[in-house]
Amino acid sequence: MIAVALATLCAVVYGTADFFGGLATRRSRVMAVVVLSQGAGLALVVALMPLLPGAPTAPALAWGMAAGVSGAAGLVLFYRALATGVMSVVAPTTATTSAALPVLYGLATGERPEPTALVGVALALVAVLLVSRDPSRSASEGGYGPLLTSLAAGAGFGGFFVLLAQAPEEAGMWPLFGARLSSIGLIALLALATGRTLRPGTGALRIILAAGILDMVANVLFMLAQQRGMLSLVGVLVSLYPASTLVLARYVLKERLNVVQMTGIGFTLAAVALIAAG
Repeated sequence: MIAVALATLCAVVYGTADFFGGLATRRSRVMAVVVLSQGAGLALVVALMPLLPGAPTAPALAWGMAAGVSGAAGLVLFYRALATGVMSVVAPTTATTSAALPVLYGLATGERPEPTALVGVALALVAVLLVSRDPSRSASEGGYGPLLTSLAAGAGFGGFFVLLAQAPEEAGMWPLFGARLSSIGLIALLALATGRTLRPGTGALRIILAAGILDMVANVLFMLAQQRGMLSLVGVLVSLYPASTLVLARYVLKERLNVVQMTGIGFTLAAVALIAAG
């Protein structure tokens, strides 16, 4: 139950972070949003180290840095998709892909959830597909580029979860520290090589910092959840984050949600209940 609660809260925070990230990309360059938000996350994880101490071992940092590379690639692709596509389509499409990798990896490595929890996993995947459906907007709106970019971003995020879960439990926040160092370094080098500016747009800095801090809070919640539960369950619960992104898009940006998407949000709640019961 603790793992389920942490993973569910993680999904809410991830969805909120992605909403702020999507807003930021409408005012700033994608790489500026990524580097500055990741920098805010790095500052937060350093501040949390005394509260959640651990051992800075080579495996902890190595797994964290590998996760950071995967996550950074996913984040750049995700923000690019948000900047060119529709938030209520891009976010769930990315989540569907990111959910598959942790679930498949967990089952392949011997995790065997209870039958009730497996039903919840299946229902959660259906929920993600439902919230991604918007008949009033074609998935290819603006071309198929945003859709394909969303799928690639999901693979990056899924890899981040799987790689981060390999770090030793006694590592504390050091894997996240390594992840942030590698992701910031990778994106900064990419920006330098391509001549992209890292200066935020007018009025975007606070939104970018909020996105970065919320993203790191969600990362911490994920680590705590996967240490207390199976990756195949935690990963699929975390992948439900588009529900909170959609709710924010509905009430802040006034994006319309159709009956299918509302049904998907209902399925999300049912999936959490089934996984908790299992």
